[in-house]
Amino acid sequence: MVVKMRFDDRAPDSPQLTSYDEGHLADYLRLLDADADGADWREAARLIFGIDTTAEPDRAKTMHDSHLARARWMTEVGYAHLLGCQRPLNC
Repeated sequence: MVVKMRFDDRAPDSPQLTSYDEGHLADYLRLLDADADGADWREAARLIFGIDTTAEPDRAKTMHDSHLARARWMTEVGYAHLLGCQRPLNC
């Protein structure tokens, strides 16, 4: 059975890896892939978050942007926490 985690309107803004981050690693990768492929943010938000971007455009944009920013943070800093390092330079 696949359990789908709920999305917060905003991704965490913590300097540490959170359980929310750990639960959404695959979603962060999907966001990064969509962004790299030049996908429209509305399509990514609809497919990844399951949100109606026409009915809730502001909420959808906030969700997309904050989660994409957190996904980028994971590639620059957060991954070090997954590896058990305090900082990326120490890994």
